[in-house]
Amino acid sequence: MSKPSTESSSIAVIGGGISGLAAAFRLTELAPHRRVTLWEKDFRLGGVLWTVHEDGFQVEQSADNFITTVPWGLDLCKRIGLGDELVQTNPAYRHTCVVRKGRLYKLPDGFLMMAPTRMWPLALTPILSPLGKLRAALEFFLPPRKGEGDESIAAFVRRRLGKEVFERLVEPLVSAVYAADMERLSLEATLSQFREMELQYGSLIRAMRHRMRQRPKGESSDSGARYSLFVTPRNGLSSMVDAVAARLPKGAVRLGAAVERLEPAPGGGWILSGPGLPEEPAQRTFDDVILATPAAAAARLLAPIDADLGTLLGSIEHSGTAIVSAGYRREQIAHPLNGMGAVVPAVEKSPILAVSFSSQKYTHRVTEGRVLLRVFAGGARRPELAVMPDDQLCPLVLDELGRLLGIRGEPVYCRTAHWPGTMPQYYVGHKGLVQEIRARVGKLPGVALAGNYLQGVGIPHCIHTGQQAAEQVLGSPV
Repeated sequence: MSKPSTESSSIAVIGGGISGLAAAFRLTELAPHRRVTLWEKDFRLGGVLWTVHEDGFQVEQSADNFITTVPWGLDLCKRIGLGDELVQTNPAYRHTCVVRKGRLYKLPDGFLMMAPTRMWPLALTPILSPLGKLRAALEFFLPPRKGEGDESIAAFVRRRLGKEVFERLVEPLVSAVYAADMERLSLEATLSQFREMELQYGSLIRAMRHRMRQRPKGESSDSGARYSLFVTPRNGLSSMVDAVAARLPKGAVRLGAAVERLEPAPGGGWILSGPGLPEEPAQRTFDDVILATPAAAAARLLAPIDADLGTLLGSIEHSGTAIVSAGYRREQIAHPLNGMGAVVPAVEKSPILAVSFSSQKYTHRVTEGRVLLRVFAGGARRPELAVMPDDQLCPLVLDELGRLLGIRGEPVYCRTAHWPGTMPQYYVGHKGLVQEIRARVGKLPGVALAGNYLQGVGIPHCIHTGQQAAEQVLGSPV
């Protein structure tokens, strides 16, 4: 727990991604008279959130929207004046495709991440073999696993629905979100609601049927990612970053300032050191510090203070992806692009994890007659692709994309973003690991953590961790 803050106290936020920005903004909302300084090592705020506008294309360089089933993203947008700027996905294309033997097939209607709400579409899909469908139907009769304890997504889905449903449906859908090794990805830390369904109803199919009966009349029955629940700012996610930054006090943001050392100050508080920080010790001494950095950076800063805490933070593995954004004239693409995109199972041995039909998803991202596709490569499947030079990566993924979608000719626009080591891996035991980390941080007065490795990788969860950290150091209710 932090000590109670005084009106004249100073607070440092280290890291200018959305978690750090949310923390700094929350501090200024709750304690406007306290000095808040945000330190960012790069010369741009937003971290992986970055929108590029060029050649008639609006291109998100990483995440391109956020979910509204949790309130923190929507709420922040309203508080920074972007509530009316949020755009929903195009209702004409709210479904996902899955690749099987080099062809795209529509995901069965009502299949939500790892369970069907309707059996008939699953029975008719060409994605599964007759034996695979039969094995999935047997899930209704299988007893729940006894005992407590975490297990991997792969183990859970094979146990409940069989190998084929895992390989052909669940693995590609979940990989597209977490870029993870499914044999190690924690069910408890990612999709625990499915274990809760198993325990409460004895069967995922039985649980889904019950939920469908309870659903309000007219509610969407999207499959896959529940696209009706996602929104994005009309001018891109960078507009969200800019709007938060604009509401921070003048001079609060320091770019090009890498914090390389954190140490206790003799009279209490914390001293920050590193390139781009002031020489004057008084200007880099703070009563409280929020570390809104990646886990590895937090580990380096905290290890000299608490070696065990540094070890815990450093034990969180990360994967990463490269994203190739390619623009085409519509007539270059034979495929109807009648969906939001496609996921590619690992068993396809493709260099592509997924492809988003970005301009089908949000039509404002291109000028008329053009199409924007975003291709994801790398992850835990092929980590080398996240750092592969563009002159090797682009031909590899664009050739594969051309085969899948029947594309003729070269793209009229192409841009690549590399994000190695940015996606924390919520492996089995992750929730317990985070509990240990939080317990040890709680013993450091005036220190709080925020970031995508704590409780969720999506934008709203990152915002939530920043706001929680701000409330923690101020002693406010979280």
